[in-house]
Amino acid sequence: MQLKKQTPFVPKKVLFVILDGVGFTPRGPEFGNAIAGAKLPFLNKLWKESPTIHLKAHGTAVGMPSDEDMGNSEVGHNVLGCGRIFDQGAKLVNNSIAKGLLFEGQAWKEIIANTKSKNSTLHLIGLFSDGNVHAHIDHTRSLIEAAIQEQVPKIRLHILLDGRDVPEKSALEYLNPFEEWLHSLRQKGADIKVASGGGRMTITMDRYEADWSMVERGWQIHVKGEGRKFSDAKTAIETFRAEDPAVIDQYLPSFVIEENGKPVGPIVNGDSVVFTNFRGDRAIEISQAFTEKKFDKFNRGELPDVCYAGMMQYDGDLQLPERFLVTPPAIDRTLGEYMARSGVVQYALSETQKYGHVTFFWNGNRSGKFDTQTEEYKEIQSDVIPFDQTPEMKAEAITKELERVLAENKSDFYRINFPNGDMVGHTGNYAATVKAMEFLDGCMMKLAEACKKSNVILLVSADHGNADEMYQLDKKGNVEKDKQGKPVPKTSHTLNPVPFSVLDPEGKFKLRSDLKDPGLANVAATILDIMGYETPEGYYPSLIQR
Repeated sequence: MQLKKQTPFVPKKVLFVILDGVGFTPRGPEFGNAIAGAKLPFLNKLWKESPTIHLKAHGTAVGMPSDEDMGNSEVGHNVLGCGRIFDQGAKLVNNSIAKGLLFEGQAWKEIIANTKSKNSTLHLIGLFSDGNVHAHIDHTRSLIEAAIQEQVPKIRLHILLDGRDVPEKSALEYLNPFEEWLHSLRQKGADIKVASGGGRMTITMDRYEADWSMVERGWQIHVKGEGRKFSDAKTAIETFRAEDPAVIDQYLPSFVIEENGKPVGPIVNGDSVVFTNFRGDRAIEISQAFTEKKFDKFNRGELPDVCYAGMMQYDGDLQLPERFLVTPPAIDRTLGEYMARSGVVQYALSETQKYGHVTFFWNGNRSGKFDTQTEEYKEIQSDVIPFDQTPEMKAEAITKELERVLAENKSDFYRINFPNGDMVGHTGNYAATVKAMEFLDGCMMKLAEACKKSNVILLVSADHGNADEMYQLDKKGNVEKDKQGKPVPKTSHTLNPVPFSVLDPEGKFKLRSDLKDPGLANVAATILDIMGYETPEGYYPSLIQR
């Protein structure tokens, strides 16, 4: 598979900058738009004076079940990197459950058979919300219903509290009705209880090996049943909030549920474990902890012999985990592979928090390189600190590194991700997100100058919105207020489109206005078009006006 050159072939080099979490809305800062509230001389000039179009970055445009579903970094980079739309995690799981395929699969049968033959426990670990970015609570419900129908002896739940893809203090809104449902199941004879839990940014859901101590803390409470003890999850959450009224769900401490002085659900030899997240990035490390024999990231103690499965396979190349309930999308013919097979020299760069997005996700959920001779990947280590405390994150280091490689001018296509708009946006801290955007603006100005010196076309876009809507809005679009009359922070992604801009010093490129609902899937062909290549078969069309 090789790219076809346009006739005439006029090669151009391209830098594609992904401003993660930087969406567009006409609403101003009074609605929590940190982008509108920031002083952005470079970006505002870019969006106003350079060819710019707004792209759909959520819902069906990125393979999600409906247009009520937010986009996310994983699916956004998948679509950006492959130029097409594949059914993604939530939709795949929904279909598999609806058609009964999940419960007819070999993996589920092995999970169930293991518990029944050994009279052991089925443990379900995963994000406990309906955010639909990493997981959905309804999937957990479906697994529980199927397990009870199969007469599984005992079920224990290990809940990772969200407050990131859903409102920041919404944990009890999910837990209370769920506990009522569990109570109804117990009255019918089911042995099912919540065993442990904690905030998703405190335990278990680390990614890209940024902070293995998160996984270790999760291991201590899920597996060993060691941690602060409570009689039930509601009491734990209410206690933590009383002790620190400012803490939001994603940062809540971990807890263990006990009865008669003993944890109700440690994970022991003979048990079955399912990690219920469908998205891979924050599921890989905990899966490694459960499945790898030679493991040195932390002291697990004696590794329990369990039957482990993921909702999906989180890394196809690493076959992690080997057992999974739903087959992930087979994303082929990615932009990165086409370039590698055609001798196009590529460079990918980000800090740890988004490094996998410009490599693994960009390449269609594939680890490693297509061609070690023509590809260079660079990771800058992220700090292990709440990002609203350092809103600049590693943007300066990314900028300096990219200035260096642009000056060398050895690559044909450069792609980078600045995580700030997303990672700082997820904290719900409006002021910090404004600072993050203002710092990024200075970095972008430097990159534009470096591109000009090296005759590189600069493309700027995003994978989804976040920083553009930092306050909760009601159905009428009004800002929701707390008891003190302050805006309720929003920590999740948005349904807003993202800007896509072309900065060409020669001003030769213009963007089409005739495409209906252009989206992230159009970006790959656009990159190739600018670089002088024809659009591969099946790719969404280029945004360039010809």
